[in-house]
Amino acid sequence: MNLTCMLSEHVRACFTGLWIESSEPDEALREIALLCREQSWPLLTWDAARGLQGITQNAENSHGTTDPMEALRSVQGVADGQRPSLLLLSNLHHLLGSIELIEELRYAIEEGKHRRTFVIILAPIVRIPPELEKLFVVIEHALPCREQLEEIARQTATEADELPEGSELTRLLDASAGLTRYEAEGAYALSLVRYGRLQSDVLWELKAQSLKSGGALRLYRGSETFETLGGLGALKTFCRRSLLLNGRHDSASSGSGNPDARPRGVMLLGVPGTGKSAFCKALGAETGRPTLVLDIGALMGSLVGQTEANLRRALKQIDAMSPCVVMIDEVEKALSGSGGQQDSGVSSRLFGTLLTWLNDRTSDSYVVCTCNDISRLPPEFARAERFDGVWFIDLPSNEQRQSIWNIYRAQYDIQSASMPDDGGWTGAEIKACCRLARLLDMPLAEAARHVVPIADTAAESVDKLRTWAAARCLSAETGSVYRPV
Repeated sequence: MNLTCMLSEHVRACFTGLWIESSEPDEALREIALLCREQSWPLLTWDAARGLQGITQNAENSHGTTDPMEALRSVQGVADGQRPSLLLLSNLHHLLGSIELIEELRYAIEEGKHRRTFVIILAPIVRIPPELEKLFVVIEHALPCREQLEEIARQTATEADELPEGSELTRLLDASAGLTRYEAEGAYALSLVRYGRLQSDVLWELKAQSLKSGGALRLYRGSETFETLGGLGALKTFCRRSLLLNGRHDSASSGSGNPDARPRGVMLLGVPGTGKSAFCKALGAETGRPTLVLDIGALMGSLVGQTEANLRRALKQIDAMSPCVVMIDEVEKALSGSGGQQDSGVSSRLFGTLLTWLNDRTSDSYVVCTCNDISRLPPEFARAERFDGVWFIDLPSNEQRQSIWNIYRAQYDIQSASMPDDGGWTGAEIKACCRLARLLDMPLAEAARHVVPIADTAAESVDKLRTWAAARCLSAETGSVYRPV
């Protein structure tokens, strides 16, 4: 439901205090003004720079006052008690530390029930004082949908050859998801200047820049694919199939009453260095989805409630940018305090918010969590319907190690025929050996003397991890229930 429909319903139901959360204040104001003109509702607007203004035919005379308390009193002058009269205050949340203004707002909202006057606060965030929480209804002004983004693209690309068609247009709109109308128009225009046509590269560039301001989300744009990742055959097949068939499932279930068949994601448990993070990064490129890296540590804030608000904002960005792959690396470390009291319950609330989103989200976001020690996570995190499966990535077999050697020998252009004894080595250790051989200009067997495998340095931890995973996880190589060899 769009903003005008929601606003019209709440006005007719006489909710006289409305808080509109919007990242596009100009667009929100345009939609509200259009609704007021259609319904012949008087509309006054106020902001700190231009003061009070009337922008409908019934509210042409305005005082121009920059005092918000005077603006609240002025709306009574255009009210006739029969039809709604609206006052829209922009970014008033910056001034709500004043008890006088809070009391004036409370009076205006309560009096509005009798005089049919409505107070609307338009702001990018919701920050309602406790005294007013029960008096305001929050309405979210959604970002543009795919149809609106396509309309903007067609308006920007005036020539037929400037707008892609078919699957290329789908990729362009996928890349546009999560942008405001202003950002989309700017990105499309920049693409025309740079390439002479609309291309998704510019949109990903703009998204990567916008995510930097938040800090908790990062857009990963690497070149890795499944071809550059040895082993993990069953896991690759499972994720590729579930993601690439997603569109078919959606179309098959739309309008038929069938449950949502969208894939949810996977939990990857394994020995450090066996390719869990590399798999996450390769999955996005393999399936044509952007990979968003969620840094739980960057969510932590110093103020009460700031951490939870940061997470909700990050999850909202993820939903807006779907379809995407979301990578949460070493999740047990990020949420290790969820069961304790050492941080006054912040980790527990963070964990609860994340659990709720994992279970209830409707966006097409595929979550991949990596973990080296699942015993540090509460059991409810990996239960059914949060993920499509919990997969265990074991130390690579002889055949898998040979595949990994071939990949990294080609990557580092190593012609050495002598091979070291690689029993128990991980993919990370094979890569390190190849890199050192290239860096030190020595044979692989000699470079191997500088590599100590984790199977030796942490043998007890590796055995404990493999024992725990037995009969509890799926094998990333075979696809069946994992059994230690």
